[in-house]
Amino acid sequence: MSVRPPTIRGVALKWHLLAAVVGGCTAWALGATPAWSMVIAAAAPAIVGAAPHFVRGAILGVRTPHPREDATAAMSGTEFEDYVARIARSSGVPVIMTSITGDWGVDIIVGRRPNRLAIQCKRQARPVGAGAVQEVVAGAPMQDCARTMVVTNHEFTPAARKLAELHGCELIGGADLGRLQSTIRRLTAPSTPTEV
Repeated sequence: MSVRPPTIRGVALKWHLLAAVVGGCTAWALGATPAWSMVIAAAAPAIVGAAPHFVRGAILGVRTPHPREDATAAMSGTEFEDYVARIARSSGVPVIMTSITGDWGVDIIVGRRPNRLAIQCKRQARPVGAGAVQEVVAGAPMQDCARTMVVTNHEFTPAARKLAELHGCELIGGADLGRLQSTIRRLTAPSTPTEV
């Protein structure tokens, strides 16, 4: 006869039974009534089973920034581009990150032709000027993109806003980062033909 190795389920059951017995006996030894000892014995396996999930959730919760915290504050420029690309990918559209040099002012290309979106990312400590808008507007045709966007962790100068409005360039600044995903979805959505 061969002896079967214990299964994970069997081992877990033994640990849960052990937790129940130890919990009930400890409660009784510390002076709990038999009824409360049984309640503690019944709850002990659930507590032991939930503890790893609770600890994991607590650790992840500590690392997750609060909605009012600036998640981009400690990022470098490259990390900010990766952050924007992750948000774009979560929109369900293809994302291409261009090379660091020779990108014609386009850091990320999002979507499918003919609705591709050229994104210029600017992680700065001061407001972004018109130069960023000029770069992405000029580089978009070189990357075969129909629409443009500049994304920053800060704000935009009045000149940048005016130039963006003139060229139809979408601007997403610090406080507006929360709407980046919905804006990308809207700009990359296939255009529906209109009947005349």
